[in-house]
Amino acid sequence: MDEQHSAAEEIKPDFTPPHKPEHHHKPAHKPHHSPKKESGKMPSEMVHKLLLGAAVIQIVLLLFVVSQLGGAAADQPNQPSAAPSAPEPTPVADVDADDDPVLGNADAPVTIIEFSDYQCPFCSRFWSQTLPQIKSQYIATGKVKFVYRDFALSNHPLAAPAAIAANCAEPQGKFWEFHDLIFGNQQSLSEASLRTWATQLGLDMTAWDACRNDPASRAEIQKDFNDGGAAGVRGTPAFFVNGKLLSGAQPFSAFQAAIEAELN
Repeated sequence: MDEQHSAAEEIKPDFTPPHKPEHHHKPAHKPHHSPKKESGKMPSEMVHKLLLGAAVIQIVLLLFVVSQLGGAAADQPNQPSAAPSAPEPTPVADVDADDDPVLGNADAPVTIIEFSDYQCPFCSRFWSQTLPQIKSQYIATGKVKFVYRDFALSNHPLAAPAAIAANCAEPQGKFWEFHDLIFGNQQSLSEASLRTWATQLGLDMTAWDACRNDPASRAEIQKDFNDGGAAGVRGTPAFFVNGKLLSGAQPFSAFQAAIEAELN
């Protein structure tokens, strides 16, 4: 019996029972039943075949795609990985010591040029915390010479007068002493205190006053400011270690790294 028949009710034929003489009853007629077909339902064997065929087609398509991708990858030449780019060298500014005060050996291999403002609190921090270490480890050992140049900011009204006062102490050999007095007493900086410190240092006050009133002294301050701006100074303090900018009141470790890089 095939699958189609097994899904239908079993066929039952009509029949006539054996003749019995004492009875003349007509045999009961049983209704005829034709096989039932489930409407819209596909035989299971055909469904299995279709599913199997679909699976085979999908596998074939997948293998085809994989082979195409593999071939495309094989056709491409091996591209060498890009070598990491070397860091760009730090630009060297066109800046020099001019005729400004120098601390240390004039022939030292490393030159640090500071552009500073006597009213700048960050400049004072550098003076008190970092400069002493640079002095002891590099300036005193002849490895570094330190140059101070002015960068008097317009929002600090006493910065330029203080710069002129310190510069005018240089001809009498007292620049660095005046420089230290200003930064060490920054909170009390005033016109009166400048005169007090000049007297304290034993300056010739007549010569000192004449220098302060000389227009060339103010022009010198302006030249420093212009040179700093041209070299890239945008705020104070700013430093150039052999021409390479180091901006801000950096810790000693930053200066140490920059100096050692130049020495090596």
